[in-house]
Amino acid sequence: MTREASGASAPGLAAPERLRRREEFLRASASGISRNYGAFKVLMAVRADDAEGAPRFGFTVTKKVAGAVGRNRIRRRLKEALRVSKAHGARPGRDYVFIARRAALTAPFADLIAQMADGLARLGRSHEADRPKKPKNRPVAP
Repeated sequence: MTREASGASAPGLAAPERLRRREEFLRASASGISRNYGAFKVLMAVRADDAEGAPRFGFTVTKKVAGAVGRNRIRRRLKEALRVSKAHGARPGRDYVFIARRAALTAPFADLIAQMADGLARLGRSHEADRPKKPKNRPVAP
């Protein structure tokens, strides 16, 4: 059986690291940094324990969105979009949580990839803008 026939992922495209525990998901939702898109909402939290580690990702699809089959299909689509996009725009040392919307089930796959890359890039830029800047060296008035 070939790799394509077995349904295995393409070579060279490793799956991103995942969030696995409830506490990790809750920390991302409590951080307050998020962006809304048509197919999902993306949340970001900075990890204090591993500031230079690979970014980690989690996916949430509630029962309000779809039944079990629809929820699993949405989760698989979002995971594959993240894998194919190679998590472009994700910063090291951060956790990202994608909260799926109903539109993720029917949205064109290319749109999912574009929204995902845009969301990750915007979150990274907005977090950098929120950091306090170093004061400039100004002469002290006598």
